[in-house]
Formats: sequence, C-alpha cells, structure tokens
Amino acid sequence: MDLLRLENWSRFQKYFFLYPDLGMSLDISRVNFPNNFLDSMAAPMRTAFQNMEALERGAIANPDENRMVGHYWLRNPALAPSPEIRKEIEDTLIKIKSFSQEIHDGRIRGQSGPFKRLLLIGIGGSALGPQFVSRALGHPLSDKLQVFFFDNTDPDGMDNTLSQVKADLGSTLCIVVSKSGGTKETRNGMLEAKAAYEKAGLDFAKHTVAVTSQNSELDKLSMESKWLARFPMWDWVGGRTSELSSVGLLPAALQGLNIQEILDGAKCCDDTTRTPDLKCNPAALVAAVLFFIGNGKGSKNMVVLPYKDRLELFSKYLQQLFMESLGKANDLSGKTVHQGITVFGNKGSTDQHSYIQQLRDGLDNFFVTFIRVLRDRRGKSIEVEPDVTSGDYLDGFFQGTREALFQSNRQSITITIGQVSPFSIGVLIALFERVVGLYATLINVNAYHQPGVEAGKKAAAEVINLQLQILKFLRSNKHPYTVTQIAKALGAEDKVETIFNICEHMRSNIDHGVRGTSGDTSFEMTYQAS
Repeated sequence: MDLLRLENWSRFQKYFFLYPDLGMSLDISRVNFPNNFLDSMAAPMRTAFQNMEALERGAIANPDENRMVGHYWLRNPALAPSPEIRKEIEDTLIKIKSFSQEIHDGRIRGQSGPFKRLLLIGIGGSALGPQFVSRALGHPLSDKLQVFFFDNTDPDGMDNTLSQVKADLGSTLCIVVSKSGGTKETRNGMLEAKAAYEKAGLDFAKHTVAVTSQNSELDKLSMESKWLARFPMWDWVGGRTSELSSVGLLPAALQGLNIQEILDGAKCCDDTTRTPDLKCNPAALVAAVLFFIGNGKGSKNMVVLPYKDRLELFSKYLQQLFMESLGKANDLSGKTVHQGITVFGNKGSTDQHSYIQQLRDGLDNFFVTFIRVLRDRRGKSIEVEPDVTSGDYLDGFFQGTREALFQSNRQSITITIGQVSPFSIGVLIALFERVVGLYATLINVNAYHQPGVEAGKKAAAEVINLQLQILKFLRSNKHPYTVTQIAKALGAEDKVETIFNICEHMRSNIDHGVRGTSGDTSFEMTYQAS
C-alpha cells in the first residue's frame, strides 16, 4: 500500500463517525480541512448550540414575523413550550391516524365507493416533502392509496395528472394544503380539481380535506362547503420544515406508510444532534464542514447524489430546505451579506452519464454530498456476473465516483444509511433540518423567513393586475394596438416589456379572445380583443 493510501486510510479512520442508534454513518475525511479545524470550530458551534437550545424552548427564532419555530416539537411534543401546543400536536396525530384508518376501512368513502387514490394539491414545502416521502417509501403492492400531485399552476401539468385519475375521480380523495389559504398556485389547483369533479357529476366537498391554519380563507371555505375534514397548520411551522406535521403525515398515513416510525427516526436523530459535543453530533459536523468548504460564504455549490432510486427527490427536497432558509441578502444585524448554498443533484449512478464529467474535470465550484444505502433490495438478487449483483455495481459506481473526484481534489461528504425505511427517512429529514439551523447561526442569518419568495408573489400579482388593465383597454377599444400604444394608453410606458410578454401569452391561448397581427418586427405586432 503506497504512502498516499496509508494517509487516506488514517484520515478515514479519524473522520469516519458511526451512529448505531440512527443506523447511519458520516464520513468527512474527503474534505480538505486541516487537523485543527474541528477544534477551531468549538467556540462558534457553542453559540449555535445555545441558539438551537433556545429555539427548541420556544424563543422567538423568526424576528421578522415574531414567531417561534417549533418543527422539533412535532416528533417530541413533550418539548413544546406550553401544554396547549403539546396537546394540539398529540391530538392532531391521533386524528390523522384515526381518519386514515376510516378511509382504509371504507367507513369514509367517495361517491363511487372506497377511496383508492389520493390527489394532493400544494406547492413548495406543501408538496416537496410529501412527494419525497411518497417516492421513498411507497410501493404499488402495499400502498393503501395511489398518490398524485398538483404542485404547480401549470394547466397542462394538471391535465396530465387528471388524465391518470379522471376515470376514478369518485374514489379519489383530495387534500388541499395551504397555510394561509390564499396561495394562488394552490388555489388555482383546487379550482381546477373542483371543476373536474363537477364535470364528472361529483360533489367536490365529499372528496376533499383541508390542511390549513385556523380561520384562514381555506379553513372558512372548507367549513362552509362541509368538506370531509380539516387538519391544522401552525404559524410556528414553516413550509420547508412541515413534512412531519399534518402536511406530510396525513398523505403518508393515507398512502399506508408507517408515520410513527418516521417520527421515531426524527426524534432519535434530534436526540443525537442535540448533544453540544461537536465530534459526537453529525448535524454539527456537517454544518461545520459546509462552513469550511464554502469559506463561510457558500462559495461552493452542494451536489446531492443519493445512490438509490427511492431517494431521487431528496436533492429537490434539500434544495428548498437549504436555499430558501439560507439564501438571504442581509444577516441578522442588517448587514448585506448575500449568503446561501446552491443545491442541485439527481441520483447515482445515472449522473455518471451526465454531469459527473464536469464535476471531475471542470469548474471546481462544488462539493458532493453522497447518500449511500447499504441494503440493495428486500430479497436476494440475481447474479449479473459470477458473484456480482446489480447492487454490487451500484455501490461500486458510488465508490469509484467518490475516488475519481478525490483524485481530482474534489471534496465530498458521505452519509450512509443501512436501508431506506420510515425510520431512516425520519433520520435524514431531522438531520438536515438541524444542519440548516446550526449553519444559519454560523453565518448569522434568519433561516426561518423567505422575503425573496414574498417579493416574487407580489411581483406576480402586479403582472396579473396589469393583464386585467390590458384586457379592459382592448375590449373597450376594438382596434389593433401595438404594445407601445397600449403602454401609453395605460400610462405604463415603464412596463412596456411586461406588456409585450403579457400580450404574447394571451394571443397564444384562446382563453381571453386576444389575437395578434404580425408587423414588420415582433415589437410592431398589433393586438386586439374579439
């Protein structure tokens, strides 16, 4: 064995950490920090641990909205800062399990019989977590309900989903998920679904459940329309950390997944990652390593590579968790910092045939987080070669890719779990929630608000308002107009580009009766309403 390999083995032994209670290990040996790095992080991590402890006790962790942040209480209600909150969590879990059992037993059924399918309507955190867990743990032979999603306001996407369930709409249960009840994408999906049910001669209310805040628009609508049930969303749980609330537990339970084991895995991980000893805390180790790799500024992208098809959506889930939590212009003192960690990924070994080439030989602007799963499948595998299975190849590709990247001085972290199970999924969810919380303290940002998302919603509302003005003008004036003429008539010369984009979209669809007539250039096209 040459000297380099001996050094690698020695470093691996030093920076490989096993967590038997979690069924997980963490390897940070392929990150190029110096030997004194972890000791140097002891002081800043003490502050992070103190902040996390205060958060779990119910301190105001989101100063912008004067809110507590309590997703940790969801898997351990005893931590809740008041008896009332504890009771709400416990009662909701009982209700989720009871309602799901009534659905499975056929005591609550649709107009065409027992429910066979589930359509979840939500967006962002109200869909990403449920999608990830459904894909990771579901199985067509054991699922109680087959799950589908409306997770965007794309009409074609909704039509595609409806085409798969329309023959069984009368036995399809809908869950509409929106904290405020005013999220436009979810509202639109609800209205599209309602129209489909009514077109099929069905009563939407007899097939629908709300997950929302008390007294929200959706809450009021569900009561007025006498929907099947309502489940709570609390202001102390953000969308991206809501998978272990009603948002994720209800669809998972309805699908037939063991939600108690998911909660047990998350609680066990919380217990482990609550320790203030950096070297015994996997979340703290990951947070510290992220801080090192990105120079405390997120200067490297995180490529998430799970070597398991069931975990394909994990990178998408982590993308929101990290980028919405950490991508902030200002820190907690108001200083402009433009922080964040860019996350992307898909799955191994698929990506060895796509972007691994650049990762090894191209820009060194990333690090990899490998997710390795030891168990290949439930039963025994065939041999694709003598004494070699497909799973052996998958693990070989993981090890080969990790080594090839290391030879090119590309850094990586490896998290290994024994198998994909409800418990291990709970562990992974809790692990990265804690990573984000600790890392946010290290870079001094508020991980629990999303001003950029709200800015985008406001801008979208302005576009819709401008579209209504354009339609009113065109319908009142039956002549063809260029976009510059429309802008002048509306006193919106500073928005002519937006007006052009709106008019192009309207003329490409039959909904509003707007047609266009070509001019000498694209910008001289005229528009009129019929």
